[in-house]
Amino acid sequence: MIKLLSKIFIKDNENYSKPEVRFAYGYLCGAVGIVINIILFAGKFAAGFISGSMAVVADAFNNLSDAGSSAISLIGFRLASQKPDPHHPFGHGRFEYISSLIISIIIITMGFSLGRDSIALIIKPEKVEYSALTFIILGISIAAKLYMFLYNRIVGKKINSASLKATAMDSISDAVSTFTVLASAILTVKTGIIIDGWVGLAVSGFIVFAGLSGAKETVDSLLGTPPEEDFCQKIEEIVLSHEGMIGIHDMIVHNYGPGRVFISLHAEVPSDGNFVDIHDTIDNIERDIMREVGCLATIHMDPVDVRDELTASLKGQVGKIIAGIDEKISFHDFRIVSGPTHTNVIFDIVVPYDYKYSDEEIVNIIAEKINLENENCFAVIDVDHDFIEHRQK
Repeated sequence: MIKLLSKIFIKDNENYSKPEVRFAYGYLCGAVGIVINIILFAGKFAAGFISGSMAVVADAFNNLSDAGSSAISLIGFRLASQKPDPHHPFGHGRFEYISSLIISIIIITMGFSLGRDSIALIIKPEKVEYSALTFIILGISIAAKLYMFLYNRIVGKKINSASLKATAMDSISDAVSTFTVLASAILTVKTGIIIDGWVGLAVSGFIVFAGLSGAKETVDSLLGTPPEEDFCQKIEEIVLSHEGMIGIHDMIVHNYGPGRVFISLHAEVPSDGNFVDIHDTIDNIERDIMREVGCLATIHMDPVDVRDELTASLKGQVGKIIAGIDEKISFHDFRIVSGPTHTNVIFDIVVPYDYKYSDEEIVNIIAEKINLENENCFAVIDVDHDFIEHRQK
């Protein structure tokens, strides 16, 4: 259905990198979510009221909170689509994160409220009478939520939306909670054992957990999370595909919301190259990054001596020493300053956050190993920290 609706209402619907297409998908998914959840709420609430089942009523209000969440998400997409202005030069993309946080707070509050009512039923159980209509409505609800999970996950990945990805996970948790309610209803009909209050409490637990998970993901995005390694590798490929580029380091990615990403990095270039030509190449790289990744890039040129034999030899030795200590550590801006009695080996190292050694300890370890291999060489090392998210291989 989403695919059909996107063809009808979204122009150029397969160009997911375009901001207007991205936001159109957000509106569409939000609107469909509101309609489906309101229908499910009405059906479940009627079935729960008639049967006297707190578990079914709790599940109904879960769908109502989801409808509200979809509405807030839709508003968030609308606010996030506003163009930059003098007061917000980087745009309004983080409105999407703010709306997701509001959604999470509403979900958590709803969960605790339903949990309180369920505890009251555990203390004082009431008779529940299920009808065939109740089972039909619960079955339809499970199927609808599984469908919502699929389309939100697929669209969320295509447009890289944290909001839709969170909605997808919320939908699968809703399907699980509704299945639990259905199973308890069947058990009550077959055995006469009333566990309605306990199941209502379990459903409220699902709701609270979904809300807390969504809140954590949103707060992480607002605080700033590292870019994924695949994204950074793509940037590196673009830079190194141009003639004269030796390497990159000190890449920092600034995220001001989906579709509003800014990059700064240092590009290593030959120190004896023509800097007018190199500057022209850097301009071309920045344009390529904008065209291929959709990010505004600012690139700083770092001249590197590629012809001096002593520099190349010592750089190779230092590379082996650092790789022998830990492959997670890298180095850059390597240069030497030779004197009559000793040589200063100067470079920066990049160390992951939460590394097992302090900055001072790792500097001392590397410096000692360099001095052991070359007694007249003394290391001058600055420590940078890695801003990239490295995945476990």
